[in-house]
Amino acid sequence: MDLDARMYPKARVGLFAIGLAAYWPQFPGLKERLEGYYRHVVEQLSGFADVVGVGLVDTPQAAQAAGARLAAEQVDLLICHTATYATSSQVLPIVQQAKVPVLVLNLQPVAALDYPNVDTGEWLANCSTCCVPEIANAFHRAAIDFQVVSGRLYDDARVWRELQDWCRAAGAVRALRGARFGFMGHTYPGMLDMYSDFTQHHAQLGTHVEVLEMDDLAERVAAVTDAEVAAKRDETHSIFQVEASVNPDDLDWACRVAVGLDRLVTDFDLAALAYYYRGAPHSEHERLGAGLILGNTLLTARGIPASGEGDLKTAVAMKVLDVLGAGGSYTEFYAMDFEEQFVLMGHDGPGHIAISDRKPLLRGLGLYHGKAGFGVSVEFNVRLGPVTIFACTQTRDGRLKFLAAEGESLAGPILQIGNTNSRIRFGLGPAAFVDAWCAEAPTHHCALGVGHLGSTLRKFAKLQTLSFVQVAQPA
Repeated sequence: MDLDARMYPKARVGLFAIGLAAYWPQFPGLKERLEGYYRHVVEQLSGFADVVGVGLVDTPQAAQAAGARLAAEQVDLLICHTATYATSSQVLPIVQQAKVPVLVLNLQPVAALDYPNVDTGEWLANCSTCCVPEIANAFHRAAIDFQVVSGRLYDDARVWRELQDWCRAAGAVRALRGARFGFMGHTYPGMLDMYSDFTQHHAQLGTHVEVLEMDDLAERVAAVTDAEVAAKRDETHSIFQVEASVNPDDLDWACRVAVGLDRLVTDFDLAALAYYYRGAPHSEHERLGAGLILGNTLLTARGIPASGEGDLKTAVAMKVLDVLGAGGSYTEFYAMDFEEQFVLMGHDGPGHIAISDRKPLLRGLGLYHGKAGFGVSVEFNVRLGPVTIFACTQTRDGRLKFLAAEGESLAGPILQIGNTNSRIRFGLGPAAFVDAWCAEAPTHHCALGVGHLGSTLRKFAKLQTLSFVQVAQPA
């Protein structure tokens, strides 16, 4: 299971540079120099974005035409490169038509001017910052959110890391737009934090929620052949360490359900799945619900996160982390360790085994705590090193809100109960961290991914115009 092998579309970025047409006859060669700067920006951005470039915009009329084109191209993010001074009337029409978030890219070609020897033409070739305050004022008065990224055009790795971060965030926004989240069954009864308004997910994230019945899965499981079960069993043995506690009949049933889940995902074109169903005792649906862990673990590992207990908001958080190449495993708070200063975090059911650094274990369980049925379950921990937890919650006014915290996954023993669990140390001690996290009114679940992603996740929330809080920095 290779996270890097998963392919998500790059952000589609609209790029334009600005200059002033009045300068061209006054300063021969200036326009050509600025166009060279623009080509350099295109070359750098193309490494991590799908660039839709419209070149150097030097009049308000050209701005109208550029805006129309970028609107038609349906870009995810606009970047305005201030190559030299230009009026804000050459910028505002583009942004107003494209109707997407905008970055103002203020990159100076040289580190400092040769003050005694620079003439006006040379100054204009290096005055990228001159119009940035004017553009900021125009955006503010036009009620347009914006960000400014300032630095050097050449040999400034920080600038390109920042831009790559924005483009990754825009790619996550793009991946959610129109993504089909299956919701199968219902939310775990009584978990008030997890109830979601499907319409608000459509409205605020652009996702589609496809309501599914357990019968949709039952129909597909019934059509699975013995040969397909055998192939899934072979796949399972190649990926998992299968404990002696696993009953062969339970494993075959889990494999049959896994094949049915594969068909469900294909038939409904699902990008993620939130699910839970208790079922009447000894019923077909109870047996189906008990057989979901293996198949949903495999789906999660290949980029279709499966969020248990009907937690749609956490499915969103898991999907975002997966798009960012960080995985995103379904997680909750298990316990605080005051001796080694960490929080034990994990969950029963499926996990993102692609972010483990060892072979995951498949364990047989005679019961699922708090849930109906029995069968096989997954046990693993997230690979050691930097990690981020990411949560999607909801405010009292119905707005979605995102929380994140960066920490470290530590070595050491974990619970051997057929659950995913990891030892995570945050910048605050365990008690202080839990207090700070809960002060932001989270749901009790979150997504756990590899790497430190607070900066990118903050940008993702900014692009969505949704609230974001980073609770704790790493130790």
